[in-house]
Amino acid sequence: SQKLILYEFRIPKALSAILVGTALSVSGFQMQTVFRNPLAGPYILGISSGASLGVALIIIASAWLNLSISNYFISNLLIVISAFIGSSLVLILILFISKKIRNVLTILIFGVLFGYLTSSIVSVLQYFATNNSLKSFFVWTMGSLGNTSLGDTLIFGIIVFVGFIISLILSKKLNLLMLGEDYAQTSGVNVKVVRILLFVSTSLLAGSVVAFCGPIGFVGITVPHIVRMLFKTNSALKIQILAIFIGSIIMLLSDIISQIIFTDVVLPINSITAFFGIPVIFYILLSKKEIVSI
Repeated sequence: SQKLILYEFRIPKALSAILVGTALSVSGFQMQTVFRNPLAGPYILGISSGASLGVALIIIASAWLNLSISNYFISNLLIVISAFIGSSLVLILILFISKKIRNVLTILIFGVLFGYLTSSIVSVLQYFATNNSLKSFFVWTMGSLGNTSLGDTLIFGIIVFVGFIISLILSKKLNLLMLGEDYAQTSGVNVKVVRILLFVSTSLLAGSVVAFCGPIGFVGITVPHIVRMLFKTNSALKIQILAIFIGSIIMLLSDIISQIIFTDVVLPINSITAFFGIPVIFYILLSKKEIVSI
């Protein structure tokens, strides 16, 4: 019936799009602020790769070890926890390196290397995976907004809400961090504590997206820049609030486009977000003014 389709598919999918747009946009802004680099984001820093490893361990390794989790709610909860742990481990490593090395480019390179490391581990798991678990993991890596129920979106929403509230509370600190860590410290900001809290927030936001919808790229990098270009603001509070709307609109449009290009096939959501994101990244790379403003 139409009511069943509405409540079981349409509403959860729309809510997932809004939550994904919110989580990736805010976490991308956080990482760009902390590392003062316009191309920083959960995907580039390896956070999503860490979360993917955690999910791979649940989907592939559990089948490989003949571990069966029959309860749907518990299995989803385990995926969320594993994604959070995986992204947190990568963030802890990045945090440790950031204490030793102040050069943001070097830190970003380490993030990419962590991503390659986790990807290699996932490849080993895939090699030993069963056909069913391998297919499930491959479909998951393509990214999808249609695999969540209303119950899933409730859990997803709670995690995103907690991560977003942490970021909102730190808005004033983010404004000072945008001017540099030295300036923030002289203004009374405990940079170490703020950085840890931001990493926890980013881990919650990015990890939850990967857990429920798979690794969705480009949104976290591009939306903060789109907000700056459209609204001409550098206020952390305004950027985060506006990023929710812009990120949600992009994800909703991406979902619509993925379904209308081919009537009988739904395209992977990542292929559509790339069309939105890549032109913005080209603009960032070619615009010195935009890079300096971070």
